[in-house]
Amino acid sequence: MINDENNYKIILYIHFNVVSLLGKQNIKHIVMGFFSWKTQDTSKSIANHYSRRKTFGVWLLDDKGNKWFEPNYEGYGMFGGKDFYVLLAEMNGFYENQDVDPDMEYGRLRDEGIRLAFSGKKFKSPNLVQHIQEWEYKEDEPKSCEYQGYFY
Repeated sequence: MINDENNYKIILYIHFNVVSLLGKQNIKHIVMGFFSWKTQDTSKSIANHYSRRKTFGVWLLDDKGNKWFEPNYEGYGMFGGKDFYVLLAEMNGFYENQDVDPDMEYGRLRDEGIRLAFSGKKFKSPNLVQHIQEWEYKEDEPKSCEYQGYFY
């Protein structure tokens, strides 16, 4: 059975083996699998629940006023049941095709969102904030967390 302690050990094993293979100075060029950002209202790193940092509630917002709340972020881009990159794709004109397998379509939309996020092109982005009552949607994208919400 996999539990949080086993996940933590697996992540550390991968991290330390990558560091030993490539050297510490090259580790920033590796994408490990966690996605994380800094909240746009407080600039706090959104830690995932596998890290040693305490998590906090985060709101995901789109440009139409929709909101999703995540009390305990897991590190994979999902906030309150809504995937950050799927929402990014939807906000930029990519829509779900109802005639295909939902799992395949979710993957396609997520891939489109990730591709767009790292394309260098201008795009509409979801917002990530800690305090929803003090926030209005902004056209700016949230800054990435250099620690991927885990490697503090």
